[in-house]
Amino acid sequence: MKRGKKYVEAAKLVDKTKAYAATEALDLAIKTSTTKFDASVDVVFRLNIDPRKAEQNIRGAIVLPNGTGKSQRVLVICRGAKQQEATEAGADYVGEAEIINKIQQGWFDFDVIVATPDMMGQLGKLGRILGPKGLMPNPKTGTVTMDIAKAIKEIKAGKVEYRPDKVGNIQMTIGKVSFGAQKLQENLKTVYDAIMKARPSTIKGAYIKNVSVASTMGPGVKVDSTTIA
Repeated sequence: MKRGKKYVEAAKLVDKTKAYAATEALDLAIKTSTTKFDASVDVVFRLNIDPRKAEQNIRGAIVLPNGTGKSQRVLVICRGAKQQEATEAGADYVGEAEIINKIQQGWFDFDVIVATPDMMGQLGKLGRILGPKGLMPNPKTGTVTMDIAKAIKEIKAGKVEYRPDKVGNIQMTIGKVSFGAQKLQENLKTVYDAIMKARPSTIKGAYIKNVSVASTMGPGVKVDSTTIA
C-alpha cells in the first residue's frame, strides 16, 4: 500500500525492531501523528488465546481514568419508570418497542446500548444486526442492568468494552493525542491491568505476545509490556 509523504517521514522516527518503554512509545505515537485534527490513540494487544474456545474468549468493560476524549451517545431500552431514570441520568435516546423497530429499519445514531433485563427478549431479535457491530448489550460489560443511572454515568465518564477479534487481538482507543503521554499511560495501564486480570487459566506460556500503540493514520510503535504496569 502506498503511503503519503507525511506518514513516510513519521515512520522514519520509529525503530520497527525495537520495543519501547511505554511512555517513550506513547511520546512517539504523539510525535508521529500526521493529521490536522486531534487524532485518537489506539492500543493493540496480540494475545496468546483462541477466541473460538469459550473460556478464552475474554470480554469485559473498564472505565478509563481520563476517558477516551470521545462523547458516547447512549441509547437506553427500558420501560416504565426506568425511562425517566435514564433521561435524568443523561441518556441520549430512550425507548422500547418503537426504538427496536427503528433499529430494524437501519437507524444507528448511537454508540452504546444499555438495556434492562426484561427487554433482552425483544432485543434478542436484533442479534444478527447488533452482534456484528458489537452493539448487543451484555451483562459482562454492565450494559444489561437495572441500575440504569450507574451504567450511563460510567459510559459517559469513559467506559470502554474490550473483546478479542477472530485471531486474538484486542484493539482499543485509549485517548487523544492532546492528552499527552502521562494521561495516555494511565489509560493504557488500566487496560493492561484488566486484560491481565482476565487471563484464562488454560493459557500456557506467554499470554501477551506483543503490544503496539499508534495514532489515527500514524505508524505503529511496539511497546515493552513489562514497562506498562
